[in-house]
Amino acid sequence: MSYAIRPVFSGHETFQCRHLWLKKGYDFVKAGKAFKEEDAVVELGVGKNMVSSIRYWMRAFDILGEEDNLTQFAHWLFSDTGKDPYLEDDASLWLLHYNLVRKGYATTYSLIFNEFRKERIEFNKDSFIKFVQNKFDSNISVNTIGTDFDVFLKLYVGTESSKDNEDVVAGILPDLRLVRVIQRERQLTLYHIETSEKEDLPEEVLLYALLTDTNIGLSVSLDALEKDYNSVGSIFAINRTGLVQKIENLCNRYDFLVYKDDAGIRELQFKNKPKAYEILNDYYAY
Repeated sequence: MSYAIRPVFSGHETFQCRHLWLKKGYDFVKAGKAFKEEDAVVELGVGKNMVSSIRYWMRAFDILGEEDNLTQFAHWLFSDTGKDPYLEDDASLWLLHYNLVRKGYATTYSLIFNEFRKERIEFNKDSFIKFVQNKFDSNISVNTIGTDFDVFLKLYVGTESSKDNEDVVAGILPDLRLVRVIQRERQLTLYHIETSEKEDLPEEVLLYALLTDTNIGLSVSLDALEKDYNSVGSIFAINRTGLVQKIENLCNRYDFLVYKDDAGIRELQFKNKPKAYEILNDYYAY
C-alpha cells in the first residue's frame, strides 16, 4: 500500500489548503527559508499553526520531499517561470489531486479514493471513522479521524458556512467536483464519489499519471488501469467508458501508444516512453 506503515491523520492543524498557500510556501522555501525559523510567521504572513499547515500540505501534494527539499514538480508548476503558479488551470488541480492520493503522505486521501469509496457508495464521517478503526489496529482517536475527514470535506466540497467565512472559498479542489453531497435527512449528510467518464479530466493529465506510475511497464491491462491501487481509475474515479475513450484519443495523438482489444484482452502498450513533463508541456503550451 502507498500509505505509510504508521498512518497520518493529523498535521494540517484543522486547516484545508488555501489557494495561495502552495505558491507562497514554494517561494518561501526557494528563498532559503525554513518553517522552523522564528520569522516564518512574518515571512508567510500567517499564524503559527498555519505555518505548520502549509508545510504539511506542501508535503502531502508532493511539493516538498522528506528533507523539505522542493521537488521537480514544485519547480515545474510554481516557479516564476512555472506552468501555472497560481493554479488558474483546472489541469493543475487534477495534478495536485493525483499527487495527494498517490503519495499517500496524508492517509485519508489514499484510503478514500483507493478503498473506502468502493466499499461504501454513500458515506459520512461516522462510516469513515468505523472504516479506519476496523482497518488499523491502533489507538488513533475518534476525534483525530473525524477532524481529518472534516478537512477532507473542506478541501473537496467546501463548507456551508456564511459567505463571510473565508472557509467557503478557501479550499483548492471543489472545482473538480469529485465529492458530491447526495442526501440531507434529519441533519444527516451523505457524500458520494461518482465513478464516471470524467470529461473534464484532461487526457494529458491522465497520460502523465500513466508515465509516472512506476508499476506500469511497456504494457498494462485495462483492468489494472481501472481497478488497481493508485491506478488512474482509482485516483480519478473514472469509469471504463471514459478511460477507453481517453486512451483511444491519446493513441490517435501520440504514435508511441497502442491500445489493443483482441480476443477479450484489452491493454495499453508503449512503444517507448517519453518524459512525463514533455506531455504536460504540450498541454500547457496551448
